[in-house]
Amino acid sequence: MTIPLYLQDSYLRTCSGSVVEIGEDKSIILDKSIFYPTSGGQPGDKGFLQFGSGRCEIVTTRKGENGKINLVPLTNDYLPKLGDTVEQSIDWETRYNHMRVHSALHLLSVVIPLPVTGGSISDKKGRLDFNMPESLSNKEELESDLNELIEGGYKITNSWITDEELAAQPGLVKTMSVKPPMGSGRVRLVRIGSDDQQIDLQPCGGTHVASTSEIGSMRFGKIEKKGRQNRRVNIHFID
Repeated sequence: MTIPLYLQDSYLRTCSGSVVEIGEDKSIILDKSIFYPTSGGQPGDKGFLQFGSGRCEIVTTRKGENGKINLVPLTNDYLPKLGDTVEQSIDWETRYNHMRVHSALHLLSVVIPLPVTGGSISDKKGRLDFNMPESLSNKEELESDLNELIEGGYKITNSWITDEELAAQPGLVKTMSVKPPMGSGRVRLVRIGSDDQQIDLQPCGGTHVASTSEIGSMRFGKIEKKGRQNRRVNIHFID
């Protein structure tokens, strides 16, 4: 399997790696990767690989079989070879905005404490779908609450528990449609706040900023009805 370095440090922008496989679709599999694969509503990273005198553009990243991470090249004209050492570089501006939005969505699930039925992240905005039979009557108040949490500068940290420990604490899981990243024997938890002042704690395999203050001010967008009991809440960067 590919070692997912983004789980250890989401701020890694460059790193070397070795090519361990070239897929039938010409996707590139490395022994370790800073590229995040599309998952949980967060898009896969893009960027490039530098090797020798060559350079290969990566347009997206996806999950492969058996824990592999597949880097999808723009073209198949010039690819590294099996065993080559490459220098990985991600499109940092896009990734960082994904991190900011993802962290903001965790806070959105705090100010709207309803079951989450879906979600999506981009580099400008994000949305969560909630099991919400009635529309929000206090949109402006909730927007203010969200920005108050952002401005609070709460730390965002990771920890790990076993699959069994998560199964014994079903209340940690907020999402109804997306299962937590289980199966490897342990699950990553993302905490906002501290033991003394915990704002949020939930399973997540995505990338996040280190402090809520990095998110920046957000505004609520459209609240859309999606079915009899589901409503979609969109949030956008103000800056």
